[in-house]
Order: sequence, then C-alpha cells, then structure tokens
Amino acid sequence: MTISNSQHFPLMLAGTQAPSGELSVSSPFSQQVIGTAAQCTSTHIEAALDAAQRIARNRMQWLSVSERVRILENTARLMLDDAQALAENAAAEGGKPLTDSIVEVTRAIAGIKMCVEHISAQSGEVVPLQEPQPNTLRIGFSQKEPIGVVVAVSAFNHPLNLIVHQVGAAIAAGCPVIVKPADDTPLSCLKFVQLLRQAGLPDAWAQVAIPDSLALATQLVCDPRVAFFTFIGSAKVGWMLRSKLAPGTRCALEHGGVAPVIIDASADLNKAIPAILKGGFYHAGQVCVSVQRVFVDKALSQNFAQELTKQAQLLAVGDPLNASTEVGPLIRPAEAQRIDEWVQAAVAGGAQLLCGGEILANNCYAPTVLLNPPQDAKVSREEIFGPVVCIYEYLDLVEAIKHANALDVAFQAAVFAQDIDRAMKIYHYIDASAVMLNDHTAFRQDNMPFAGLRHSGLGVGGIGHTIDDMQISKMLIMKSPLN
Repeated sequence: MTISNSQHFPLMLAGTQAPSGELSVSSPFSQQVIGTAAQCTSTHIEAALDAAQRIARNRMQWLSVSERVRILENTARLMLDDAQALAENAAAEGGKPLTDSIVEVTRAIAGIKMCVEHISAQSGEVVPLQEPQPNTLRIGFSQKEPIGVVVAVSAFNHPLNLIVHQVGAAIAAGCPVIVKPADDTPLSCLKFVQLLRQAGLPDAWAQVAIPDSLALATQLVCDPRVAFFTFIGSAKVGWMLRSKLAPGTRCALEHGGVAPVIIDASADLNKAIPAILKGGFYHAGQVCVSVQRVFVDKALSQNFAQELTKQAQLLAVGDPLNASTEVGPLIRPAEAQRIDEWVQAAVAGGAQLLCGGEILANNCYAPTVLLNPPQDAKVSREEIFGPVVCIYEYLDLVEAIKHANALDVAFQAAVFAQDIDRAMKIYHYIDASAVMLNDHTAFRQDNMPFAGLRHSGLGVGGIGHTIDDMQISKMLIMKSPLN
C-alpha cells in the first residue's frame, strides 16, 4: 500500500499575509513526498498570538462546556468516519507500522471521548470556612476556568494521539491553542485541526504554526501572552525552552527515559519474552518509555537472551504501510546512523551482539539485542530511541536495582516476577513514576497519569491531568449577615 496523492495544507493561522515558504513532508521509508504545508513568518506568529489572546481575554467569546462537548463529540464522529485514512497518513509520515497506527487512531478517538467525559463531570469544591465574626456566615466554593492561551509543541512518534493529548485537552479546557507539530510529521496534526473546525470549532480557537526557523518557534513559545506551554520531545530542547518562558507561563514537559526492566528469578519467561519484544521494538523503539535496559537474573539470562534473540530475528522489518510489517523505519537517515554508531561502540567496549547491529534498506535498522554492554556505554546511559534492547545479567538484585536507578532520567519501569514479595520489593525500590508488573514499560492508557521524573519531564500527562493543568480554580467567598 502506498500514499499516491500528495496533500497540501495552506496556512492555518490568523492573518492574511502570504506564507513564507512550503515544508515538504516525506515518507521516512520511501523518501517520497507525501504532503506539503505552508510555513509562517514572525508576522504570522504575532497575528496568531494576538487572535488567541483576544479570545482568552474576552469572556463573551468563551465556549461553554456544552459547546465544547458538542464540538468534541462531532470531532470524534468525524475521526471515526475517517479512521483508515488517518491511520494510513500517520503510518506514511511517521513510519509506525500500519497495524500500530490503526491502534493509535483508535486511542486518539477514545482520547477525544475522555476529554468529553472529563469536562462533563468536572466540578469545583466547597471550601469549609471558620467564621471569625459573630452573626455572620461565609460560604466558599470554586469553579474551573480556562488558564488562557495554550501553546503546544509536539513530537513525531505519535503524530495524531499526542496532538489529541495537547490540542484536544486545550479545547476541552476552554483554552485557545496554537500548536507547532514536529516538522517530520505535521500532516496528522493539520488534518486533526481541520476536523475540529469541520466539527464547529471557530478557526482562531485552534491554529497550527509551522515556522520557517527555530527562532520563530522560540518566539511563539516564549511570548508573554502564553499562559500554558505543553511540550513533548527531547529533554535538551524542553528544558531549554522552559528556561526562556515569560514570567507567569506555566508548563508541562514530557521527555524520555532509558526504561529499565527487572526480570526476577521467579519470572515466567513465557510472559516476559513477548512483552519485552513488543515493548522494545514497537515503532522501532521510537517511544519515550520503550524497553531499553533489561536486568535478568543469572539463572534465567541464557534462556531469556537466546529466546529474545530468536524472536527478534523473526520480526518483519520494512514498509510501514504493509499490513505484515512489525518494525518500520527510523524517522530520519541520521538517526539510523547514530544508532549504529552507539551499537558498534558498545560492541567495541565488550558487549556481545546477539542479533541485528546493521543499517538496512529504506532507513530501517535491524532489531538488535546486546548482552552485557558496559555500564558507561551510551546504550546503557542515554535514550537510544531505536530498535535496541540491552540485556544485563545480575547475581545480586540490590545491585541490579542500583544500576537501574543510576541515571538522571526516570519514567516508567517494569518487573517480571511470580513471587509477589519479590515483586513488591522491586516496586518499592525502583525509581519510576509507574511500574508495570509482568508487562513492558511502554504500556499506556490515555487516562492514566504519565509523568517523567528528574530530567524525564515536569508535571503529569494523561487526558484528565492535562485538562486540569490548563485550568485554574476560581473561588467565590459569599458573606451574609445572620441577623
């Protein structure tokens, strides 16, 4: 299956100035141009922020909860009608295999429904007050209001679902939003915003910025009119942008990790191996909580390594639009080259290459399993964001946990154990915001808390949590005499 017709998206920003240029979007597998999008200038950014700020500051233009619910419900129906095309588009531009892209679209539609459910059930609170004056009654309660203009910067690896988490949540919260999608995968974002507008959302409530320079992206993010900044991407960029935010701008950052898995001596390898296979090689490892470091009890390590290697070699690597493909391409050729350099350096340092370790055609990289890489190798210390799983044998569980916790990142982790006491011990001592028992680290449902710790991020993701972040609690205190 191939995407034969290139799509073009015009500017989706306020203002009338002509675009500054055109961004070509290519398939990471075939390098075929599959779409183009108009780029914006500093003047466009200024007009977009001004339009969003006018809405945020004019309460008469705010969308009521019922209006937001109607728009989001219409959007979910439109997405369902267009689900196959949305999945094919996401697979074509991002390289995630079609079977997994179909799951992404299903999750994105469910995410819109979660937005509706969250704001439909949302309420404030009654605040208990101690009355210091006789014959006087005070009652306090709070309600939710939108925080203001939201700016979202997103990543390439889930080009539709991440946009739902950021843009869908902003609309649900009642905030006008300007989104900058990843340059590699803007088409899914543009299509989603088109669907929002088709569903009844006024244009200025959701705008898409594709700046023609990084400086313009920084200008957008750091403007004092921005009330909330939501970022999904690399730690280097995220923390840099946070340092430049205007005073008063709140933010949430979602970066990545070097996800650890502990396989205890009591583990059932029949459960562990298929889970590790999926968690390590899903989307060619281009997932912020992808399995990367697997610490295996010495008594199980040989059998585990042999079987994981065998299964990794059977994975179908190739065209993401082919229904049988299990591992697609890397997003850019430079990423395949970087991953290979890290793997070869680990092997030179003493790691045993059990399978893979080579660049394949069409920007793909062979699913790779390394045994006992050095602890100071890049594959052991930095997020590889590629189809590479590292196995470390251990004799002492305490030492294994110490190595798992040794990095400046912490996100999701996993433990495989049939002994519940051992499982609880590992859960207690491992550094993570979520620990999966007998499942891989990349498991996520869109309503669960999703939080990177230390350098891995700031704040808590998940549909409901993000909506709450984009709102304030506004209190009313009523005073009444009793006589």
